[in-house]
Amino acid sequence: MQEIQYRVGGPVQGHFPGHHRSSRGDSGFEFRGHASLLDAPDPRRLDLHASLRDPFGGWRVRIHAQRMSVPVTMVVDLSASMGFEGARRKLDVVADFTDSLAWSAWRTGDSFGFVGCGAQVEPALLQAQTRQRGAGGLLAQALRGWQPTGRSAEGLLQVPQHLSRQRSLVFLVSDFHLPLPLIERVLDGLSAHEVVPVVLWDPLEFGPSARRGLLTVVDPESGRQRLVWWRAALRARWQAARTAHRAALMQALQTRRLQPLIIEGGFDADAVTRHFYS
Repeated sequence: MQEIQYRVGGPVQGHFPGHHRSSRGDSGFEFRGHASLLDAPDPRRLDLHASLRDPFGGWRVRIHAQRMSVPVTMVVDLSASMGFEGARRKLDVVADFTDSLAWSAWRTGDSFGFVGCGAQVEPALLQAQTRQRGAGGLLAQALRGWQPTGRSAEGLLQVPQHLSRQRSLVFLVSDFHLPLPLIERVLDGLSAHEVVPVVLWDPLEFGPSARRGLLTVVDPESGRQRLVWWRAALRARWQAARTAHRAALMQALQTRRLQPLIIEGGFDADAVTRHFYS
């Protein structure tokens, strides 16, 4: 199993001991300041040097923060375009990611949750926060056998009600072949959490390799088919539309101070780790 090393941007506000830096607790090992002995009555942590420097002559004790856990949740777009199979089937890549992330969360001491969304949240792919060791394997198995047929990803708007009230680390996994207003509404709905947009693309999905010819083009989201004459001018329009959508997506993420993790091809746990430490 490939393990992911992840971290959160600031101190967590959890209630369970864990791996992440916190601003709570008083039995940890990370020094976070001094307090009056009356406010923190623990003479074992008495700091004589700080007490001597106190202009009011009070006794000062050292306060230490305890490391806490954070809820980790994977939110996955299950609209029809996520069923694309190029170099690898997209949902197989998601399955590998899910298995690795759930294992990593268990190893770190964090809880793990999963929300799969098409037009609605899919009950069969909904996992409340859990600390069970094998939760990721069951979800990965379900994803490998899942055939996405959703004509939209409107279910992503319902995700916040399935997340923990505590600020969570949320991996939003999608190919983002969605209308930009929907993407912005989804991101704004998740603003209370620390979001990592995982952009899942396959090089083969951005245009036929043939230089010219009569082709049947299928829109995976709506299922509509259209017969087109593939030629240089149409290829240029296709590429221009792709570039414009990509630029608009990156601008929407940058505006919200989100750094996307782009996966093109197979899953690589080391690449995910580098995203957090680069």
